[in-house]
Amino acid sequence: MSASGAAARPSPVRRPFPTAAGVASALRRIARLLGSVALTFLGLTLVTFFIGRVIPIDPVLAIVGDKASKATYDKVAEQIGINLPLPVQYWRYLMRVLHGDFGTSIITAHPVLQDMAHVFPATMELAVVALLVGTLLGVPLGVLAATNRGRWPDQAIRFGSLLGYSMPVFWLGLVGLLLFYARLGWVDGPGRIDVSFDDIVTPITGMITIDSLIAGEYDVFWNALGHLILPASILGYLSMAYIARMTRSFMLGQLRQEYVLATRAKGMPPFRVVWVHALGNIWVPLITVIALTFGSLLEGAVLTETVFAWPGLGLYMKNSLFNADLNAVLGGTLVIGVVYIFLNMLSDVIYPLVDPRARERR
Repeated sequence: MSASGAAARPSPVRRPFPTAAGVASALRRIARLLGSVALTFLGLTLVTFFIGRVIPIDPVLAIVGDKASKATYDKVAEQIGINLPLPVQYWRYLMRVLHGDFGTSIITAHPVLQDMAHVFPATMELAVVALLVGTLLGVPLGVLAATNRGRWPDQAIRFGSLLGYSMPVFWLGLVGLLLFYARLGWVDGPGRIDVSFDDIVTPITGMITIDSLIAGEYDVFWNALGHLILPASILGYLSMAYIARMTRSFMLGQLRQEYVLATRAKGMPPFRVVWVHALGNIWVPLITVIALTFGSLLEGAVLTETVFAWPGLGLYMKNSLFNADLNAVLGGTLVIGVVYIFLNMLSDVIYPLVDPRARERR
């Protein structure tokens, strides 16, 4: 082989090994993330513990009843440690939580964590569908409002968003049941599924719509969907109002940027300017908004689940609060807080995937 042939041969691509500085930087990021999660979780347990001490509910009376003797009261108080100093009580509470022990529910006599595993999928199913409705409608409507600022589409979308903020969710639920279930018969009534379809599908994910599709029970799926669509649409409307408002605000900021004026001056189609460039630059804050909306759906489903008799976390916590079941109330509060922590971590992971600039800043 000639020297010229050897010179023309392309050299193999060498992938650089991670440098010591790069590895150290990655380890520091992981350490910061874990430290932030640990501190947030510690603060969350502190808040839930002191909520349990501030609520005017005597956990001992909730167990023994009003007619118990003083000896019985003192014995139960000693067993649950309510007579110990607050720092000692908190330490015992923290150790139990870290071992997955949220106590026993007074209502069901089951471990609270077991009850949570049973009711949480129902709330998750409702919140996921509501978030899909809110995101798929809210983002396009927000973009439409921003691109038509001051004109009738903008006014109509802002008015609809204002209604979503103003109307109480329980009122919307009652009106929806009266109109779409009692009068028109378009949807099924309260509950998660008809009694005739109970125990047909073996729970896998805990979400009836998914489990019924996996099992091939399409009658169960359509019945569950008929019960799901109205409460999910109401929650989806509320989340759509917030997402559309925030999308409009973010888009207005981008449409004033110089790069938008430059691309328009170069003759780029308006659709591409708005839906590719401008929308692409707001995904990082928009992901935060969507994540917080999902957390608020889990947190705020109490009234919706009560109106629709939806057997999820919200209804479980409401019944627990009315029956002075403090372990269940604090357990539900802690679970929602952990979900918020997870959503924040997930958002941090997604940021670099949708915006290369976030990857460069890391």
